[in-house]
Amino acid sequence: MHRVTLVSQKAAAVDAWEALFRAQVSVLRHLQREFPSGELSLNEYDVLFNLSRQPERQSRMRDLNQHLLITQPSVSRLVDRLVSRGLVVKTHEADDGRGVLVTLTDQGYALFRRTAIKHAEAIHRRVTSALNPDELATLRELSDKLRHSPDKIPRGAEQHP
Repeated sequence: MHRVTLVSQKAAAVDAWEALFRAQVSVLRHLQREFPSGELSLNEYDVLFNLSRQPERQSRMRDLNQHLLITQPSVSRLVDRLVSRGLVVKTHEADDGRGVLVTLTDQGYALFRRTAIKHAEAIHRRVTSALNPDELATLRELSDKLRHSPDKIPRGAEQHP
């Protein structure tokens, strides 16, 4: 009986993950199609978005890497392109010459804000066409719970041969 419960919990977890993943892909594809991409790519926007939420609009490169959905070498190249456009600046950390700080410039912040307004409208249209306010609150709560849960296997859920 206990084994059956674990198997059904595992199947339920996999089904829930699959549904979440498919929904995320579907929504992201829709938002990519509607993204106001005249001046920024979605990945460039993501960098500016993350910097805009940091104190002094600044982040260590290694911390920025943890918040983005692209690989570290891609982030470095992307940041270099943003630097060349004057949207961010890179400096070395004062207390650790090896660390790199990335800072959003005023020009970068202005472009981020213009893009964010249009992008937020597209998000609003897509998400509220499928979910009511209570469902949006539940989605936020469950998403935060998954994102902030510790990376450990619950007691009794170890793999069995």
